[in-house]
Amino acid sequence: MLDFTYEALPARILFGAGAARTRLAAEVQRLGSTRVLLVASERDAERVREIVAPFAGSVAATFTAVREHVPIATAQAARELAARSQADAVLCIGGGSTIGAAKAVALTARIPIIAVPTTYSGSEVTPIWGLTEGDRKTTGVDLAVLPRVVVYDPELTASLPSELATASGLNAMAHGVEALWAPGHNPVSSVIAEEGIAALAVGLRAGDPEPLLRGGWLAASAFAVTGSGLHHKLAHVLGGLGLPHARTHAVLLPHVLAFNAPGAPEAAARVARALGVDDPVAGLRALAADLRIPRGLRELGLREEQLAEVAALAEPAVPKDNPVPVGDGALLRLVTAAWAGEDA
Repeated sequence: MLDFTYEALPARILFGAGAARTRLAAEVQRLGSTRVLLVASERDAERVREIVAPFAGSVAATFTAVREHVPIATAQAARELAARSQADAVLCIGGGSTIGAAKAVALTARIPIIAVPTTYSGSEVTPIWGLTEGDRKTTGVDLAVLPRVVVYDPELTASLPSELATASGLNAMAHGVEALWAPGHNPVSSVIAEEGIAALAVGLRAGDPEPLLRGGWLAASAFAVTGSGLHHKLAHVLGGLGLPHARTHAVLLPHVLAFNAPGAPEAAARVARALGVDDPVAGLRALAADLRIPRGLRELGLREEQLAEVAALAEPAVPKDNPVPVGDGALLRLVTAAWAGEDA
């Protein structure tokens, strides 16, 4: 007999080509926001100006000093600007780092977020925040950081450089795969995750932003309900050591799937079905190879002498019900294989 809990998260999703240009102003008005803190990277300045032009009078301040993994100093600077400008909402237009900075503000200011993602990071539909201090990344869960409104516009991701788009798409796929065995997985989240993985596979193979954006939304929505597992516990440690976020997830994904698949046959079958292959690990590795994703973490700058530290830091955070036990050196063997780009 089935026995599970499924707690849907509140969300207002607007999806469509041109939605950022045509529908965002009405959403700002609907929230009653008149002093918006805009968070966006400087490299997107021209595009962002065009998007906010219809309600520029409601933008009280702009924060552009976004950094990957949201260093404490970045969070503090954004929070101080929000306080000085008396912001009553945060509008973030950008990728995961931009959304992360907006979440840092909302975590303390308790004001709503409107998110317009320009990558497939998925952060826009999760209540998870992350901050980095030194070489340690801390994460937590708080509904205050869950964006109140998300505007998905495939026109904004169509211009992503191919290397960034593929890494971001596989990062999104990691959300869906992890959701199939994470502590809170259930029949509803698994259906959503599988559909997300399938859409992402189509988008990655065709270079099509519409299924990529749709798949990223679905996979992250499943992940937001189930919580994180082995894959993300490792990725958070690696992120604290300075490895690039999306590419780290992309490299880790086949290795973690290979490690967990023997203990999670139903999850492995769903991944295989979503990818349209018989062997999910081989299928995922072939997809990554076609997309020219590095096989090993050493290609991202991780040093061999750091492997024991990574395993030691991640092991206590891995859920006790991970499909395959990580003790007795198993996690170090996984990390070593992922570093070398070899099978565990």
